Amino acid sequence: MEIESFRDLLTDEGQELLTRLRDHAPGEELALATRLRREHPAELVSAALGQARLRQRARAKFGGDADRMYFTPDGVEQATRTTVAEWRARRFAGLGVRRLADLCCGVGGDAVALARAGISVLAVDRSPLACAAAEANARALGLAELIEVRCAAVAEVDLSGYDAVFTDPARRGSRGRIFDPEAYSPPLSWAVEAGRRTPYAALKIAPGVPHEAVPEDAEAEWVSDGGDVKEAVLWFGTGAVQPHRATLLPGGHTLTGGRLPNPPVGPVGGFLYEPDGAVIRAHLVAEVAERISGTLIDPTIAYLTADTLVRTPYATAYTITDTLPFNVKRLRALLRERGVGTVVVKKRGSAVEPEELRRKLKPEGPHSCTVFLTRVAGAPAMLLGHPV
Repeated sequence: MEIESFRDLLTDEGQELLTRLRDHAPGEELALATRLRREHPAELVSAALGQARLRQRARAKFGGDADRMYFTPDGVEQATRTTVAEWRARRFAGLGVRRLADLCCGVGGDAVALARAGISVLAVDRSPLACAAAEANARALGLAELIEVRCAAVAEVDLSGYDAVFTDPARRGSRGRIFDPEAYSPPLSWAVEAGRRTPYAALKIAPGVPHEAVPEDAEAEWVSDGGDVKEAVLWFGTGAVQPHRATLLPGGHTLTGGRLPNPPVGPVGGFLYEPDGAVIRAHLVAEVAERISGTLIDPTIAYLTADTLVRTPYATAYTITDTLPFNVKRLRALLRERGVGTVVVKKRGSAVEPEELRRKLKPEGPHSCTVFLTRVAGAPAMLLGHPV
């Protein structure tokens, strides 16, 4: 989308089109576009249809705000979802931050959350289109007084006078996802140094970042939302005693640690615990094991086991009824004997594909079962059970 076409959307005519297109069905788009082009310029209709599609996609991340906001294709793909942005904004506000520089702001999703937390934001991006969208979003959501948008290279920004900086480097290029942190735009090393120039800082990185790439003076936080790991953030200036943190949204449960040795390995007990992805990424499985008095089922697998049930938000518990060597025929016979028609297959440390296994099992019956394909003390195994 050209920036001129985007600005046309902000006119009265553009706003009228966006209102009409709010809930249009994709299958009706061709006929709808034909009708609209009889009343409006073709370029404006195309821009409005494109923006309406982006808003529909953005609802998953931004909820009801999406229908008032403006997006670019990259903005929808790369923007932080509202629940995660709000969590980070609350952390900044809790640290006493009142003035923050948001570098690589994109369409302004984080800037919006920060402003709603009472923080004055300088939102910077080098893309004129992204800046136009961020500016429009600040106005549309009534936050223009707290968000200043500046189109510039982030290296040109003077950070003196700011309480904090938040940097979200571009981690995608023309060839797709970028895995080398020094190939981010800006590079990780530059963003780290920028973070050290203000009292507080947060730097968004890929969840799969190697732990050895985390600076010693940083607190590394992995965030999951609804069980899915969404991002990792390096925090500076927080004074954290523990180097790692796992935060689980929407509940806001936070587990810290990172200094415990790996848990011991033990036999499978009456309960299996599946740690949240953020806990695993943060290498905090040992902290969960300590809370539940549990052990690992295998030294290389992040499944914990215990003979007692301990409720914890950091792991999902299952009652285990059977622990068997992996054997498809035996599993099929056992499920038929028990009248199991609904099978949830989970795997960790197994090469078997869940869909392929379901086809072979051909389950029938009124009951359900969870099957774990994994290793127990180095040997392929299948565990049968039910969520607690």
